[in-house]
Order: sequence, then structure tokens, then C-alpha cells
Amino acid sequence: MSPDPQRPVTAFGPDFPFPFDEWISHPAGLGRVPADRLGAEVAVVGAGIAGLVAAYELMRLGLRPVVYESSHLGGRLRSQPFEGADGIVAELGGMRFPRSSTAFHHYVDLLGLHTEPFPNPLTPASGSTVIDLHGRTYYATELADLPPFFTEVADAWAAALEQRAGFTAIQEAIRARDTGTLKRLWDELVPQWDDRTFYDFVATSTPFAELSFAHREAFGQVGFGTGGWDSDFPNSMLEILRVVTTACDEDQLLVVGGVEQVPQGLWRRAPDGLAHWPAGTSLSLLHGGGTRPGVARIHRVAPDAIRVTDVYGGVRDFPAVLTTCQGWLLSTQIETDESLFSQELWMAIDRTRYMQSTKTFVMVDRPFWRDTDPMTGRDVMSMTLTDRLTRSTYLFDNGPDRPGVICLSYSWMSDSLKMLPYPVEKRVELALRALREVYPGVDIAGHVIGDPITVTWESDPHSLGAFKGALPGHYRYNRRMYCHFMQDDLPPAERGIFLAGDDVSWTPAWAEGAVQTALNAVWGIVHHLDGACDAGNPGPGDRFAELAPLALPD
Repeated sequence: MSPDPQRPVTAFGPDFPFPFDEWISHPAGLGRVPADRLGAEVAVVGAGIAGLVAAYELMRLGLRPVVYESSHLGGRLRSQPFEGADGIVAELGGMRFPRSSTAFHHYVDLLGLHTEPFPNPLTPASGSTVIDLHGRTYYATELADLPPFFTEVADAWAAALEQRAGFTAIQEAIRARDTGTLKRLWDELVPQWDDRTFYDFVATSTPFAELSFAHREAFGQVGFGTGGWDSDFPNSMLEILRVVTTACDEDQLLVVGGVEQVPQGLWRRAPDGLAHWPAGTSLSLLHGGGTRPGVARIHRVAPDAIRVTDVYGGVRDFPAVLTTCQGWLLSTQIETDESLFSQELWMAIDRTRYMQSTKTFVMVDRPFWRDTDPMTGRDVMSMTLTDRLTRSTYLFDNGPDRPGVICLSYSWMSDSLKMLPYPVEKRVELALRALREVYPGVDIAGHVIGDPITVTWESDPHSLGAFKGALPGHYRYNRRMYCHFMQDDLPPAERGIFLAGDDVSWTPAWAEGAVQTALNAVWGIVHHLDGACDAGNPGPGDRFAELAPLALPD
């Protein structure tokens, strides 16, 4: 296929270049199960986006998903309303969704939800951006407004990607959905960059080596695309290459009214053309309005039966079980029999490394940051990137006559751990103190209304972290988890239990990865129950031999 520059970059591969967006929108549907399997129960552990996409699609195929949830329907797509305000929310988990995430946006569109550009730095949606670095403050509406130093940083990053990773050629192959070229190019990069860190890639690249340490430091603090990425410097460079080649770091959208509407909508939606179930059936209806409680134990009781015990002692046996919770919970919160997974897979699950993340939000009386400073002619406040405690501050404008929302601080790793011991009031105090240094004449606190909202994902017992951040050498672990939905070659004792979620995917932190692994699991479960895809719409397992991620030698 010849590259088409007009075709968009999507999250097509690069590790497993299967067209998930085309598969789920094909008129033939995702497949069928034998008549004697219609109505069969399948356990889905976790009601995040992965669990609900899988449950929704399994229901459409005529199976009966039984969804278990220990905490919050929606998982880390959590939109918490501010008290007393109509439709004003704090996005505690995922909040920006690349346009390239076409499988995820399939469900956004299916539910009729509206999206708008996310107010990232130096984008029209933010209006203006302030970079505060080393005690100096720079105001800009576009990159050209900043001193040449920052353009040098951006140019060095672009040049390093081109010289060391063949960035343009990979994106052209993704645009064209040229699987042969994409696999050839990507499979060459896997052994080169699996064992090396993001920082190594930057520091040893010729474009950055020709610049100063200050350029690398600024790159880590204020970064490229969505902000500073120094918290990712220890990660495998492959993880970063996946993000940038699939355009996850640019052209991002928010879901108006809160992204939690996606999982909640799938829970309540009654799709057309259901197999087996009468018209009007929804996941909510099948469950009597609420999910099953959290899961306490998973173990096999017969060759074709896996028993799920909930936290209140309820017991059900299933021919197939899908776990979508973060993997560590399978060895800490849920008593999961070791025999269900190989020791190699347990190694991959337990070695998964999760990143920390904290957000703190306040609601304000109006989007006052749109006011113009009469002395400077500039916005009185801007989307802010800084090396201070807050790191990133985002401004959400819900309209001139409605309250606005400020994400005072969005921080990662060690910056998140600094907040861990403190209550929300102390977090707000620390953030406002830092922002007063950037905006000494702006009374941010005077605009705050209602109670603040905060989250630290590593302290959530049902999450234990925000999302996976693969370290060097973790490619093999990731491959074991991602490919587990292909079970024909597994011992019988390890079949029938499936994994999904963004930590199983190649793109942790992105809802698209959770959706894609959920769809892999749907194929695996249907196959396990002797079902199949339509010949005109083969699924990920049908094309696995052709598209499988590169296997590195042990």
C-alpha cells in the first residue's frame, strides 16, 4: 500500500497492527457462538472501560456477562461531580483522549457523546500558556512566542526521533495501514530500545548532545506535546516510541460532561441486533441495576469451570473468566490460584511496574483566567508548566456563565509521592502557594467555590497506581500478558481465564489500550466457547500468526 498523507495516524499497532476500529464497526459483527452456548454466563472482573467494553460486546453476541466491581463503575475513567454544581466535574483518571484512539472513540460516538479539544499547552484550546522554569516566567500562545531556547529543545526532539527511530517512515506505514512495512520497521526497533531508557535515548542522541544539559533539563520539565516527561525518563524507550508514533501525545480531546459517561453509557445502553436477548436488554438490566460485589477468590473446580467467590461469599462457576483489574490485585487483593497462570505469566504480572499520579482540583466561580491584564494585555492566568511543586496546571472553561475548574496540580512519581501524606486542604494550600510565585497579582483563592477534589492513585487499594510504566527489559513481560488471549497451545488448566486492561496493552495510560485488549479477550472467549468470527470480518486471533508481536529470544 502506498502512504496516503491525508489518511490520519491512528493507534494501529505498532506491536500488533490489527485494525480494531474496522473490526468493531464491520456490519458482520464480531462473530457468533454456538446455539447451546447462548445465554452462558461469563465472569468479568472489573467495571472499568476494558471490563465494560468486553461485557457489552459479549452481551451483543448472546452471552451473559456477570460483572464484578469492588469500587467504582468506570474504574480510572472517573468523573467526580463538584457538590452543588450541574455537570461540573473533576476528571480524576483519564481526561485527554487522542483523536488517534479510534477504537475508544467508536464507543464515544456510539453513545452520542460530544468532545472538544483538550486545553494542552500551546494549543488554541488553552488560549495561552505560561512556562515557569528556574524562576523565570514565559508567556506564549504558540511556540514561536517563546525564546529560541525552547524551539531548540523541540527541534532536537523531532530530529532525534527521525534519526534514531525513523519516525516519519513509521507514521507513513501507520497512515497507510501497511502492516508489512510497519512490522519490518518496528521489529527492528524492539531489540534496539527495549533495554534502554527514555533518558538514554535523549542524552545520547546527536541533536541533544550538541546542545546543553539545560536543554535536556527543560525537555524533562516542560517537555513536548502535553508537558514535561521527566517522570518517564526511567521507562523503556519503546513505551515512548509507541506514544509518539501513534500520535497519542497530540490532538487530544476531552469528553464534554465527563468521560465516565462512556463506561456508564455502555452499562445502560440497549444495543440493536442482539443475539439471543430480547430488544431493550442492557448490561444494567441483566444485572438488576447493579454490578456484583468485588471478587475475593478465583479458582478452578472442574476442567470447564472456574469458580468466582465474591467478598460476601457468593459463589458462581463460569466456563470463562475475564480479569480487567490491575494485575497486582490478582496476587494481593484476590486469592487467585497460581495454577491458573504459568509461572512465566505470573512473573510478568508481578513485575509490572505502576506509576504514581496525583491530581488536585478546585471549582471557581467563573473562568476568570480569560480576563485581560490591563497592564500587559495578556490573560491573567494560563495553562501552566513549571518546575515547582504543581508541575502542570490546567484550566477548564465550561462557559462564561458557569463555574470553571482548575486542575491546580497534575504530578507524577516523586512529585506525586510528596502529596501522598497530605489531606486535600493541605494539597490545595501547597498548590496555591506555588502558583502565587508564578501569578503574584492574581487572587486565585478568591475565586474558589465549593470543596476541592483530589486523588492519589497509588493509595487507592483497588488500583495501587495510575498505570503501567514499563522499565527496560519488560518487553517480554508485556508480550506474555498481551498474547495470553491466544490459548490453544496452553495446558488445559490455564485456559478459560483471560486478561485485559491498559496494563496488559502496549499503551498503558491510554483508554485505547484498554479497549483493544478487551476486544482481544472477546475474541478469545468466543473462541474458547467454540464460536467464530464471520469469514468476512476476521478477528485479532484469526490474524495472530500474521501480525503477532515480535518474540525476543529468552
